[in-house]
Amino acid sequence: MTPSPPALLIAGHGTRDEAGAEAFRAFVRELGDRHPELPVAGGFIELSPPPLGDAVAGLVERGVRRFAAVPLMLVSAGHAKGDIPAALAREKERHPGITYTYGRPLGPHPSLLRVLERRLDEALGSADDRADVTVLLVGRGSTDPDANAEVHKAARLLWEGRGYAGVETAFVSLAAPDVPAGLDRCARLGARRIVVLPYFLFTGILPDRVRRQTQEWAAAHPETEVRSADVIGPEPELLDLVWERYEEAVRGDLRMNCDSCVYRIALPGFEDKVGLPQQPHFHPDDDGHHHGHGHHHGGHAHAH
Repeated sequence: MTPSPPALLIAGHGTRDEAGAEAFRAFVRELGDRHPELPVAGGFIELSPPPLGDAVAGLVERGVRRFAAVPLMLVSAGHAKGDIPAALAREKERHPGITYTYGRPLGPHPSLLRVLERRLDEALGSADDRADVTVLLVGRGSTDPDANAEVHKAARLLWEGRGYAGVETAFVSLAAPDVPAGLDRCARLGARRIVVLPYFLFTGILPDRVRRQTQEWAAAHPETEVRSADVIGPEPELLDLVWERYEEAVRGDLRMNCDSCVYRIALPGFEDKVGLPQQPHFHPDDDGHHHGHGHHHGGHAHAH
């Protein structure tokens, strides 16, 4: 008899915005409806119910002994790196006998980039030319440089192959540039049309702040066309991606940033690279320095 699959625990950040909290809870319910073969629960680190501890307790009451936890977060900042692991360790002390694996954040996965592109299309109208459109991707912002760099990575991946004039980056808290400074930067770069794109999963206080600050800046700069795009939302791509992160965690297959690797995923303009065997290469500017045999990508390019 095969053992039942581990339960799925979804860890959210939490928000003071009731609509945002309900969007998370509804997302968890929909994921559970999609996968009746295993228990699915979700909880928050802070600010809104249910707390993560209650979600774990609920799973334990249902007889769950093994689960995989997936952080419902776009970037790996302090919450994904520290708060959630600490909370899970505490639950393990409270419920002796449970075991869990911990998945990775969602990251700038190609399927989420497709949703972001859709949000831009909705804001612009699909007939418009993209060559004079500058996108300002606005992340949450963090004191963790790696987390902020992940937002820049998402911006660059969104720019590649899609024909926008450019994709700039700003943050709504804790990191510079803020939204008005980001819009100023776009204008100084000569942007004639700007779309502000919130890099957030669900509605909430911070995405609302992004939209309000965008409107205030636009009112003060009538010479520039500025539009606001919507958050990612509970799209089918997001449901599929959380399930992919669950399966990764269950298999123990926690890869590095291969979701955005041109040798694994067909990225716009680089489709011909998928699955290419890796050859040793060198950079002529690096005196006497030769890379090894494609050590990062060499193995997995062939497996897909």
